[in-house]
Amino acid sequence: METKNIMIVGVGGQGSLLASKLLGHLLMNQGYDVKVSEVHGMSQRGGSVVTYVRYGDKVYSPVIDKGEADYIVSFEILEAARWLPYLKKDGQIVTNTQQIDPMPVITGAADYPENLVEKLKDTGASVDALDCLALATKAGSAKAVNIVLLGRLSHYFDLPEEAWMASLEANVPDRFLEMNKKAFELGKNATN
Repeated sequence: METKNIMIVGVGGQGSLLASKLLGHLLMNQGYDVKVSEVHGMSQRGGSVVTYVRYGDKVYSPVIDKGEADYIVSFEILEAARWLPYLKKDGQIVTNTQQIDPMPVITGAADYPENLVEKLKDTGASVDALDCLALATKAGSAKAVNIVLLGRLSHYFDLPEEAWMASLEANVPDRFLEMNKKAFELGKNATN
């Protein structure tokens, strides 16, 4: 199997590291060679964070170059736009529509770009955009945005739901498991 590439992008503190850990666990359990690389920006200050997940028969490097990402999973819409050059021509963006103001917007030095979903689609990118924060809140915690996104991402994989659930069970503390399973289902079954 040719190596597939997933970029998980967001802002520090949104749960992107748990999402990459879950994906790595899921794909390894399916028999793939998996490499996960975490690239931290100013994550503790709300800065950009990116994680690479690569899988296939044999993966030699954890790094994804421009134009190589099969999927970009974005926790924040501006981050999807920031990392767009890394998406393959026929790649897929799965993004939360939530907006988190970066420092230049907070300080008044810049305005938050408008209509980003439309602008992403105008580039020819395939964009699956959901209000994951609302779905996570409905599941029981605003912190479950990461699991809502994984539920949505599951649409693009030919893997049984039981495999996704097994990864949740292996990586999420018992007291949060049911809420996270609900978040996964809400993301998976959402219509946009």
